[in-house]
Amino acid sequence: MDYVWTCHCCGKQYNSLPLDYACKAPDYWLGIPEAEREHRGKLGSDVCIVDDHFFIRGCLEIPIVDSDEKFVWGVWASVSRKSFERIDELWDVDEVENEPPFFGWFCNALRSYPSTQSLTTHLRLRRGGIRPSIDLERTDHPPAVEQREGISLARVE
Repeated sequence: MDYVWTCHCCGKQYNSLPLDYACKAPDYWLGIPEAEREHRGKLGSDVCIVDDHFFIRGCLEIPIVDSDEKFVWGVWASVSRKSFERIDELWDVDEVENEPPFFGWFCNALRSYPSTQSLTTHLRLRRGGIRPSIDLERTDHPPAVEQREGISLARVE
């Protein structure tokens, strides 16, 4: 099914549904002056370590109402050192379904929501190195509600 829509930010017209948006780094990393970053930590495509803080990139999936599609926010969550080490150990393992979720804190501000910093999260590993899913704690905060109830196509646009 083709979707034609106009981006409210740039004004460009698109012929396909935008299904994801990714944050390149946790906001904590971006708050460090560039000159200090290489001395204080490391940023990869899926993990970030700064001082004694550990971050994992995952997928906050929001179902689209009346569709089989999901909108995916590529976001970062902070986890404990112990969780970080266990996630690293299991990253490429094919059998992770029985691994309990890892507690974390949401680490990106998403402009389309009220402050999302430090929302409670649970990271669920997926087999074969696929980025973990990030589930928000069941609250009345807008992205948590949208994750449970879904969003309209107009909201995705």
